[in-house]
Amino acid sequence: MKTKEIFDLSIKLGIDSDFRGTDGVQKLLNKRKKKYDSLTDKEYFDIESLTNPYLDSRIHNISEDKEIKKVLAGIDVDTAELLLAKQLGDIDLVIAHHPVGKALASLGDIMELQADVYNYYGVPINVAESLNRQKISEVSRGVSASNQQKSVDSAKILGINFMNSHTPADNLVAKFLKDLIEKENPETIEDVLNLLKEVPEYKEASLNGCGPKAITGSPENRCGKISITEITGGTEGSSRLMEALSQAGIGTTIAMHASEDHRKKAEASHVNIVIAGHISSDSLGMNLFLDELEKRGVEVVCFSGLTRVKRI
Repeated sequence: MKTKEIFDLSIKLGIDSDFRGTDGVQKLLNKRKKKYDSLTDKEYFDIESLTNPYLDSRIHNISEDKEIKKVLAGIDVDTAELLLAKQLGDIDLVIAHHPVGKALASLGDIMELQADVYNYYGVPINVAESLNRQKISEVSRGVSASNQQKSVDSAKILGINFMNSHTPADNLVAKFLKDLIEKENPETIEDVLNLLKEVPEYKEASLNGCGPKAITGSPENRCGKISITEITGGTEGSSRLMEALSQAGIGTTIAMHASEDHRKKAEASHVNIVIAGHISSDSLGMNLFLDELEKRGVEVVCFSGLTRVKRI
């Protein structure tokens, strides 16, 4: 496989796991195409957005368009990690999870997915979009101040093939957890925590002192209807959506992480929040992607916080 084929595989896996379904993703791409066609000045339009629904995931550099035999995959990749890849000498491609470069600049755009995920769990789409719009603007302003091209520039100088897969991997986590919850149907918060701790990535995190935990609600609390609304969609959405979840009949939501404001809003709305874990969840999503690479004969080496667990 070459870098573009590996990247396209990550996008396909993300689409296959998307809560909007393939038709919903195609509607998004059609909407972007319609906007593009209506422009008289197309110079600043992001052409990749016509084929890539997850713009927080990109190929950042192809130094050499060669067959990829060995990849180095991690959660966060900056100059130090790229220097390590260069020193190892036999790495054909570095794959990060978290976005950098233009992918980071596009993080706010991805958050539109959250409205559809909330709608999937019963929040009216007009409410979900309205509540999240302010947060999207806030995130976009925040990432605009960062030194986005820092690690991308390093990859170019070092001559390293470099890409990242963010929302596609997060979609894989969300589907994995959704399927697990629907299959096991846990009754209490404690049941949810015990179930998560059976997942190897979350078990390892527990052994390292950062395993799943409930930040609102007691272990003996009954879950009610469980949502997977805080796992994918770029980054944390509006805390005001906690009340909307409660009104939609959700008793418990599973999240990668949650701010103090989210915790307070959930508590006030009687919504239980179970934190699965951030880096452990990221590892789970990346592992599901990396398994598919290994099936295709690509050797995988992991670093930068990625706990490798194979399911093949």
